[in-house]
Amino acid sequence: MPDVQLHDVWKEFVKRGRTVEALQAIDFTVEPNEFAAILGPSGCGKSTLLNMVAGFDRPTRGRVLVADEPVEAPDPKRGVVFQEPALFPWYTVLDNITFGPKTMGQSPAEYRTKVETLLDQVGLLGFASHYPAELSGGMKQRVGIARVLIMEPRVLLMDEPFGSLDAQTRSLMHELLLSVWERHHQTVLFITHDIEEALLLADSVSVMTARPGRIKKRLAVDLPRPRTVELTTSPLFNELKREVLALIREESRRAAIEKTDSL
Repeated sequence: MPDVQLHDVWKEFVKRGRTVEALQAIDFTVEPNEFAAILGPSGCGKSTLLNMVAGFDRPTRGRVLVADEPVEAPDPKRGVVFQEPALFPWYTVLDNITFGPKTMGQSPAEYRTKVETLLDQVGLLGFASHYPAELSGGMKQRVGIARVLIMEPRVLLMDEPFGSLDAQTRSLMHELLLSVWERHHQTVLFITHDIEEALLLADSVSVMTARPGRIKKRLAVDLPRPRTVELTTSPLFNELKREVLALIREESRRAAIEKTDSL
C-alpha cells in the first residue's frame, strides 16, 4: 500500500474574480520509504500539491490519501520542512526541537535520548543552548529538520527546503539529508526546481508541466546508494540530467507557444 496517493486531483483558485486552474488530473503515488522528488517551473502547482498532502489545502476534485486514509487536516504523522525554517526566535535550539513533543504532552524522559541523537545526526552538538539569531542559514534549517524528525512522522514533506541557501551550504545540506535519510528511511516527498538536487537525493523524479500542473513524466533514478555529492559527475547521473532537462525544455517551449497563441 502506498504511503501517499493522489487520485484524479484537480485544484482551482478564484483570483480577482476569475477561476485559475492550478492542478489538473494528478495521479501520483509514493511508496513506503521512497524518496520522491517533484520538479517543475515556478507556478506549476508543486507547492499546492504538497500542501494538499500536508492537509493545509483541499483539492477541488479528487482524493488525497496518506496511509490509505483521506487527508482532512494537518497531522504530526506528516511532517513539513519549509524553505524558511520559521523557528521561534525566543526559543533555544533545544526548545525549538522539543516544542512538538512538549505540545503532545511527552515528558523530557521520553524525548531526551531522541534529541541527543538528532543533535548529533544533524551536526548541532554543542549548539543546544544557542538562539536562532546566533545560527547560520544552514544551521537554522538543520534545526527545522530535527524539529520535524523528532516527531517521527510517517511521511516527510519538504518544500524547497534549501532554496534560500548559497551553493556551498546547499551542497552540505544535501550530504546531511542523504546521511539522515539513510538512518531513518522515511517516506519523503521533496519539492524542488533544481535538477541536480532532485537526481542526487531521490529514488524517483516527477516532472510537472506548466500551469495547469500535470505529471508530464516520472523517471526512476537507478543510482546506487548510499550516495555522495561526487555522484553528480558520473556518466549515468549526467544521462539522467540530460533527459530531465529535455523534458523541461520541451514543456517550456510548449508553454511559450500557448502563451503566444493566446495573445
